[in-house]
Amino acid sequence: MMETFALITDLEALEQLMVHSKEQPVLIFKHSTACPVSAQAYRELKEFSEWIDLDELTIRVVHVIENRPVSNEIADRFGIKHESPQAFLIKDEQVYWHASHFHITKYALLSAYNQIRP
Repeated sequence: MMETFALITDLEALEQLMVHSKEQPVLIFKHSTACPVSAQAYRELKEFSEWIDLDELTIRVVHVIENRPVSNEIADRFGIKHESPQAFLIKDEQVYWHASHFHITKYALLSAYNQIRP
């Protein structure tokens, strides 16, 4: 499957993304490549991304099985229990919104994004 969004594969890339969140909102999606619920949430994310200007929101994906240290660091950094699928909307290195499982819908993503969009 061709990836639509760039992957975060190491802690350095995560740290760079946090710095970037001071300039522009960031959406991190924790994705389990082995889970049908995660596949559905990923489709919702893709549809959401078609509704917005991707020059104003940086979207990145973490494959939780393949990149466990990155997934764990996100949970530790924000104090939010790991789940997958899971989405985090981040600005200024702070989580403004997060959701998991069936709560990750294109409408929920759009509503959250509209509250912090530039």
